[in-house]
Amino acid sequence: MSDTRRRKGKGGGRNTDPRSRSKTPTDSANDEGGPDIVTTIFNNVVLGVIAMCLCGYAHAWLMYTLHENRLWFTNIKEVEREISFRTESGLYYSYYKQMVKAPSISQGIYDLMNDKLTEHPSVINILERMNIYQEVVLAIMYRVLGVKMLPILFYIICTFALHALLVAALFTSAWVLSGTWLAGVLTSGFYVANRIDTTRVGYTIPLRESFSLPFLWVQVTAITIYFQAGAISRLKEKVLLSVILTFTFLFALCWQFNQFVFLLQVSTLFGVWILGIIPAYKVRNMLHVMLATMLMVCLFQFVNKMILVSLGMSLVLASYAVMYIKGDVERAGGVIKGIVTTVVYSVLVLVLAGVITTLLKLLLQVDADDHIFKFLSSKFGYGNQRDFDSRLYLCLGAFDFLTVDTYQRLTSGLVFPPYVLCHAAMFITLFIAVIQNFRKSSEVKMAAEPATNGKKSAGDKVKVTETPPTHILSNRPEVAYVAIQTLLFGLLAMSTLRMKYLWTPYMCVLGSVVFVDKDMWRAIMHKFNLKEFSVQMLRNSVLIVIMAALFAREWPTVKTELDDLREFYDPDTVDLMEWINKDIPKTSSFTGSMQLLAGVKLCTERPITNHPHYEHKGLRIKTKELYQIYGKREPADVHAILKKHKSNYIILEDSICRAASTGCRVPDLIDFDNGQVPDNGKKEDGLEYSNTPRFCENIRHDQPNFTKYFKKVFENKTFRVHQVL
Repeated sequence: MSDTRRRKGKGGGRNTDPRSRSKTPTDSANDEGGPDIVTTIFNNVVLGVIAMCLCGYAHAWLMYTLHENRLWFTNIKEVEREISFRTESGLYYSYYKQMVKAPSISQGIYDLMNDKLTEHPSVINILERMNIYQEVVLAIMYRVLGVKMLPILFYIICTFALHALLVAALFTSAWVLSGTWLAGVLTSGFYVANRIDTTRVGYTIPLRESFSLPFLWVQVTAITIYFQAGAISRLKEKVLLSVILTFTFLFALCWQFNQFVFLLQVSTLFGVWILGIIPAYKVRNMLHVMLATMLMVCLFQFVNKMILVSLGMSLVLASYAVMYIKGDVERAGGVIKGIVTTVVYSVLVLVLAGVITTLLKLLLQVDADDHIFKFLSSKFGYGNQRDFDSRLYLCLGAFDFLTVDTYQRLTSGLVFPPYVLCHAAMFITLFIAVIQNFRKSSEVKMAAEPATNGKKSAGDKVKVTETPPTHILSNRPEVAYVAIQTLLFGLLAMSTLRMKYLWTPYMCVLGSVVFVDKDMWRAIMHKFNLKEFSVQMLRNSVLIVIMAALFAREWPTVKTELDDLREFYDPDTVDLMEWINKDIPKTSSFTGSMQLLAGVKLCTERPITNHPHYEHKGLRIKTKELYQIYGKREPADVHAILKKHKSNYIILEDSICRAASTGCRVPDLIDFDNGQVPDNGKKEDGLEYSNTPRFCENIRHDQPNFTKYFKKVFENKTFRVHQVL
């Protein structure tokens, strides 16, 4: 080991304006006596694309380097690399490893579809139950391309490369909204400077959002461009819709929580339609994309019924119905009528979505997502506060409300104050636009795509509106889409800390846009009678000053992290995995905590009885039974449960068994579910004191009533392994 590295506990330490509508680049240059079109394109497009690529690469390089410095990943043993993929990350990576090692690609896919290791003794279809197509694709790429590096290094490099794409997408969003690529540079700087709250790819590489979010932000950027006002060619529309469909599908295929994002996105689409900001035919096209994506993902996951009964699917169908009922003609009626109509149709779409979801669940007999609703009701103080599944989530910090220190860090990172200013300004503008829209006095056909006589060529323009601008956002309707979607992402993040990674990237985009918004600077130009060139220089100077301040603040921190060399260190877990590989038959199965068993499957390829992908109802029931190893149960009862699930070995962890009783440790959750008072708890309605000793504690003493059922076969400072006799 290098003497410059130090061990730090388990797991290591810690102006062709893209939005220009009124003038071409040539017109602007000629008006101001500025540069010719070639120079303009170079300055505003070529340099912008180069800067975008550099920002994406710099972020990916930084994440890779910090990960390497924290774990010394390229130099530690393979088993240590695998152990560093904690909990569900290790489970997902195990399927990539399985595909790489399979005799053939077809055999690897067959083994995934007939998996005998993940939920022993059951045989399950992993492609149906989990979102692991990314592992399949990467494994196929590794085999077909003949990559010479280690499979695990190829895996993490591809993941970090995807996050270069994510930063490029955010860069483009800021460019589109502001009209200058310098806003994209500032957005990238905000994203990197606030990386603790904008991404966790450096710590949990194989998590589903590590693959999904880059595709999501490309989709969001493409929708933003599509919603811009002005004429659009048939070809450009087809290209944009193809990009949106492709990346929506990739995003949804990679993440089991896609239904929550769809719910928010469809709500946003309904919002910008009912407020009369976005033409209805564009909103319908987006709904078509959402519906097609959910159906395709459902098919790719072997008709996964959870997708069909999701709220996102129901809201799409309800939106179709309400749009049909309301029609495309917007009649004059004043502000009061507009507000009443908006409220009525909004309530109607929610009621219809609820009815459709209920009917689909009854028709398809699906109740596997009940734990989500139990979790939500418990989180907000309703329902059974002792429910095992709900408390399992509520006791995890990732599912808590967004903490105050998050806002403090984001403020310290210079992004939160300008974001709040920008988002507030967007909503004030949206409010004014809606009031203006409701006041319009003529009958306007807002939505229908104009009829065409004969076939149009690819370059023909599609007329979007038949009337002059009617409100303040007529020329910038995409601002309404961004404002509403950011608000919904923010509400989700505030309610569930894990979802902040949907909100904070938008903070980075809007936090940069507020300094360079073209309408704001145009107003300044008119107010002080300045030339456009002078305003451009002033705007760019402001951006450069802010970027310099951000760099000066962040560089010492980055330099310290780059110089801080550490090494992965978890000898007890390495000891356990190596013992299993050496002394335990390949067919023997293990029971233990969900988090540990994911590592057992990855590192030893032995069958496990439960795992941390907690989305299947049968698995949740099974896990609750197997977790009786941490409850106050007689050895005969635990033995019977383990025999029922054909478990050969149990792994007990003192970090779980002997943890302080807080009401949130695993033994406490089991006690609540068993109707027993936890160790340091008080007697309440429905809870009784138990005289039975805790199984995980008493088994260590090898008393006769235990040794007739279990035999200790391995022990170190952290783990104890007992064979089930």
